[in-house]
Amino acid sequence: MANGVIRYWAAAKAAAGVPEEPYAAENVAEALENACSGRDDEFRRVLVRSSFLLDGAPVGVRPHVSVALPEGGVLEVLPPFAGG
Repeated sequence: MANGVIRYWAAAKAAAGVPEEPYAAENVAEALENACSGRDDEFRRVLVRSSFLLDGAPVGVRPHVSVALPEGGVLEVLPPFAGG
């Protein structure tokens, strides 16, 4: 099991209620499932629409269970952004 930080941006931060929180998980899917614990459905809806970075590298829109988390890693949750 690895320990690190999940960082939330924009709508993900609003839905999570915090800008970041620690993770203790083997892989991305487990960390995100743990993050859903105790949160409402809106948080899960934001995650479904989000893309993810692990230590700055993209891991996709819906990360595969086998994406292992490193010790001390940073998983970033990036919801779709509107710009202008």
